[in-house]
Amino acid sequence: MTDTAAPSASVRRRFRLPEEIGIIVVLLVLIIIIGVARPRFLNPLNLLTILGHTTFQGMLAIGMVYLLAIREIDLSVGWIFNFSAVFSGLLMVAGVDPWIAAFLGVAFGAALGLFNGLLAVGLRLPAIIVTLGTYSMFQGLSLVVNGGRAVVPPDQSTSFFTAITTKVFGIIPVAALVFVALAIVMHFVLHRTKFGYRVQAVGSNPEAAELAGISNAMVRLQTLVLMGAICGLAGVMFIGFRGAIDPNEGSDFVLVVVAAVIIGGTPLSGGYGTVIGAVIGMLIIQVISSGLIFFGIDATWSTFVTGAVIVIAVVLDQLVKWQRSRALARASDS
Repeated sequence: MTDTAAPSASVRRRFRLPEEIGIIVVLLVLIIIIGVARPRFLNPLNLLTILGHTTFQGMLAIGMVYLLAIREIDLSVGWIFNFSAVFSGLLMVAGVDPWIAAFLGVAFGAALGLFNGLLAVGLRLPAIIVTLGTYSMFQGLSLVVNGGRAVVPPDQSTSFFTAITTKVFGIIPVAALVFVALAIVMHFVLHRTKFGYRVQAVGSNPEAAELAGISNAMVRLQTLVLMGAICGLAGVMFIGFRGAIDPNEGSDFVLVVVAAVIIGGTPLSGGYGTVIGAVIGMLIIQVISSGLIFFGIDATWSTFVTGAVIVIAVVLDQLVKWQRSRALARASDS
């Protein structure tokens, strides 16, 4: 009996379905429903276009997973993205090699994240309060630096722009592949490294984490720097992909980014995060936005739909927590 039961338990563990299976099913159902009503939606080029539109906001969502996992939110991500792209673009305009300018743009984004982190840790304030202020600071500085005009690097025939705009097999943008690679790496970091363990430990129980020797302040600082670096990477890739950065690009990113992370299954209460879920959540938002267009509905409704999806996701999250707490209570009683 024991020998037979052990292998079966092992098999169940080995073939356990991923926790993101529910959100994956939702994405597939949405695609099927829209595809049945509007077959042109299932055109591979259209689906790849949706992936392309997901790339830059999706990269920010990956970083936001780490922040929500420690019970924080960075409201300035859109303007770190913008300011980093402007900074990198102006270096290119000044004659700096685009690859060096891109590297400095990522470092600049990390520096802005460090600024957020030092304020949050030094003042012992939640990041959401600090970044409410730095949102306007970064926006204002970016607009001053770019003069309220788009930044357009003059020579876009260099290897940097060629590498970013290249399409593998003629259909898959390199930028999308970088996004997928980043998601895989950051998923591994969150669930298979000491840093990821510390992030989830701080979000789960800050007091217990401190007693275990984990510095809450250092983890918060490192996570905000990571968020800034990812914003910088997304910004320099954006300018390489589009060839320009508009003055207000990124201003409305934060709502979509937070929505994707919540829809993907990362709870607002912290202690856990799912990078894969955030990617799927961002795809769901883009599929809904694209579906509205295919049904001839005004694109301005997409903001309303995004908000409605957030509310539904939060309600479902609370229902799941309530059911789990009841199950634990019954288990403890028995």
